[in-house]
Amino acid sequence: MVTGGSRGIGAAIAVRLASSGFDIWLNYRSDHEAASRVRDDIVAMGRECVLLPFDVSDFDAAEKAVRPLLDETVPYGIVHNAGFARDSLAALMTREEWDAVMGVHLDGFFNIVRPVLRLMMRKRRGRIVAITSVSGQAGQAGQFNYSAAKAGLEGAVKALAREVAPRNILANCVAPGLVETDMTSGLAVEEIIPLIPMRRPGRAEEIAGAVAFLFSRDASYITGQVIGVNGGLYM
Repeated sequence: MVTGGSRGIGAAIAVRLASSGFDIWLNYRSDHEAASRVRDDIVAMGRECVLLPFDVSDFDAAEKAVRPLLDETVPYGIVHNAGFARDSLAALMTREEWDAVMGVHLDGFFNIVRPVLRLMMRKRRGRIVAITSVSGQAGQAGQFNYSAAKAGLEGAVKALAREVAPRNILANCVAPGLVETDMTSGLAVEEIIPLIPMRRPGRAEEIAGAVAFLFSRDASYITGQVIGVNGGLYM
């Protein structure tokens, strides 16, 4: 299951995991056209793709969408990629801006993982990956809510990794730096690139590659880690 999978990093992750042999449950909020295109790409590979349109921050909506699927099968893995930014300085931030960002990143992670986790534990296998951010590792002025949400997500994943490792379930984070997506299109990229040792933004496919590795047999002894994919922006 991939949340926020209709565009950008989420879409790239879904397609990459499909190319690795996984069927996909693709969550998205409202962009039906974009999600359908991702589904078409996955089906063209010979894999199955179930579209799940709901807001991950809505507990009841997540339960309603996911529970019926769990009666038939238990997903091998979850990628919580859904996220967005409402940037503002802390002194100017509204409660709505704070709550909205926390809701998607942190409540969304709980809402998605909770109904699946106990079933994963019974099967004694699973992979959970949260897409965080360099902003959660280093902090970023103007991203008081976003940095807090991503840092909190990393803490949640590390705690979860300790809880479920005895059941052969691995939980990790992938923390992108500046990646060319719709979400970063409004940023002053030319001002950020000199700060990146590799002198370029990342590509969504490069983040997807790290996720695919964490879903592979080669990553069977990696858990509780934050893997930075940031061109050297944060070390």
